[in-house]
Amino acid sequence: MTSFTRLGTILLTGTACLALTACGGADDVASPGAGTVIITPPATPTPTPSTPTPTPSAITAAQFASTSGGRSDGTITISADEQLAIVNAGTNNNVNGTNVLTGVYPTAATSATTATDPSSINPFFTSTNFVGALNGPTDTAFQGWTCASTSAEFGGSTTARCTAVPAVGAGGSAAACPTGTIDDGLVQTFRACRLPTVISSSLTLPKIAGVFYRLRGQTEVGADVGTTGADTGVTLTIAPGVVVAADSTEVTADLLLVNRGSKISAVGTRDAPIIFTSQQNLTANGVSDATQGQWGGIILLGRAPVGVCATGTGPNNAGGTSTTCQQAIEGVTGRFYGGPTQADNSGTMQYVQIRYSGIAISDGNELQGLTLGGTGSGTTIDHVQSHNSADDGVEIFGGTTNVKYFAVTGADDDGFDIDNGYRGFMQFIIAAQRLLGATADSFSTEIDSNGAEDLLPRTFGQFSNFTFVQTALAPAAIRQRGGSDMRFVNGIVKTPATVACLNLVAQEASQADRSTVRAADAAKQDQGPPIFTSVYFNCNGR
Repeated sequence: MTSFTRLGTILLTGTACLALTACGGADDVASPGAGTVIITPPATPTPTPSTPTPTPSAITAAQFASTSGGRSDGTITISADEQLAIVNAGTNNNVNGTNVLTGVYPTAATSATTATDPSSINPFFTSTNFVGALNGPTDTAFQGWTCASTSAEFGGSTTARCTAVPAVGAGGSAAACPTGTIDDGLVQTFRACRLPTVISSSLTLPKIAGVFYRLRGQTEVGADVGTTGADTGVTLTIAPGVVVAADSTEVTADLLLVNRGSKISAVGTRDAPIIFTSQQNLTANGVSDATQGQWGGIILLGRAPVGVCATGTGPNNAGGTSTTCQQAIEGVTGRFYGGPTQADNSGTMQYVQIRYSGIAISDGNELQGLTLGGTGSGTTIDHVQSHNSADDGVEIFGGTTNVKYFAVTGADDDGFDIDNGYRGFMQFIIAAQRLLGATADSFSTEIDSNGAEDLLPRTFGQFSNFTFVQTALAPAAIRQRGGSDMRFVNGIVKTPATVACLNLVAQEASQADRSTVRAADAAKQDQGPPIFTSVYFNCNGR
C-alpha cells in the first residue's frame, strides 16, 4: 500500500503540473524520475525596443512669426526674433507645440499647457483650468446650437449639418403671417412672411410651423437717434426656432440693420436656435460647404465710444466721452455708430446661427456675418455661430461689447476682426477656416487701428479660451497692427505648413515709436506689448 500511495501521489503531482505550467521549474520540487513528462515554462519574449517619439527641434523665429504687412518702404519693422521674444516673456506658453487637435477638439482631456485662471483678470471671464475653447474631447458646450460642416464638426445628436434645410416645419399652406409682416405666398411648401423695409414699431416674430420670415433689401429696425438721442423703444423680438431667410428672387443686398437707439431680442435655445440664412438653404441640396456670400448679414449699431471719428466730428479721448464722435458703418450708406455711452444696449443675440452671408461692396467696404458698430457693454452676444461668411465672421468697430461662446466656421476672410477703439472681452471663441481654402491675407483674428496709431480710445481686446485653426495661406493666424493692445490667455493656435502663428506689424513714423510693441504709456492709454499667457502654439504644420 505504501508503494501504491507514493505512485498515486506522483501521478497526481504530474497531472497538476500539466495544468499548472509554472510548477515544472520550481526550486522546491524534487527532480522527477524516469518516464516523467517534463513541462518547460514558456520562454519570456525579448521585448522589442520601442521607437521613442522624436522630440521636435525648437521652432525658429522665422517659422513662428511673420514680418509681412509692414510699411512698403521697409523702414519700420518688428523682427521675427522680437515677436518670439514677446511671447517667451509671457507665462506658460509653448511655442514648440505639435498638433493636439482633432478638428477643433483637443485629443486629450489634459490641458495642452498649464492654464491660467482668467477670472483674476476680470469677472466677465469664467474661471477655467484648460486652454482652448473646449475642455477636452467630450466637451459639449458647442453642441446642439451650432451647425456642422467640413470646417468644424461639433458632434452631438442634435447638431445638424449647416447644409441641411432648417426646421421650418410643415403646414405652410394653411399658416397665416403674423401682424406686421407681409404675406409673400409659398416658397416650396413654406409660407414666406416678409419683414417691412423699416420696422418703426416693435415687432415680434413668433415660431409658426411652416413659416419663415423673409428679408428683402436693407431691412432696418428703428431710426438713428444720433450719438446721444433717447431710445426709440423699437425692438425686433425673434422667438426660439424661428428661421429668417434672405430673399433670393431679387438682386438687392439683403441685410438686417439695427440703428442706434433700437434693439434686437433674438434669444433662441440650445435645442431651438434662431437661424438667419439664405433662401437657397430652404431647398434640399440648395447649398454646399462651398456656399457663401448669398446675403449681407446682420449689423448692430450703438452709442458706445469709438476711436476713429468721421470728418467734422470728434476727436475722442481715453474715456470715450465725446458727444460728437461718430463713424459711418461699412457696407451701407449713411448709417452711423458711436457715442459716449459705454454701457449702451443694442439688444441680445443668444443661440443664433448666421449662415452663408458676407458681401464685398468694394475693397475695404464689406458686409460680414455679424457687424458690431459702437455697441456697448449692455449688448449681449453669446452662443452665436457665423458660418461661411464671404468676408469676416464678425467685425467689431469700437464699442465695449463682450462676447462668449462664438464660433466662426468657414469664413473666407478673418474670423474675429476688431478695430477702431474696441475695448472688450471674449471667451470661448473658435475660428475654424474653410478647408476649401480661404482667401490669402485672411487671419483667424486681426486686431487693427486702421492706420490711426494714437487715436483714443485705444483698441484693447482680451481673448480667453480660444481655438484658432488656420487654413488660409496668410502670413499668420494672429495679426496685430499698430495702435492696438491685446491680451491672449488660454489659447490653442494651429497653422499649416509655411504659415506662421504671429504677425505683429508696425506702421508708425519712426523705428523708435512702434506703438504695437512699445513700452506702456498711460498718457496714450498704451498697455505695452501684447501679453501672451498659457497659449499653445502649433505653428508651420509641425
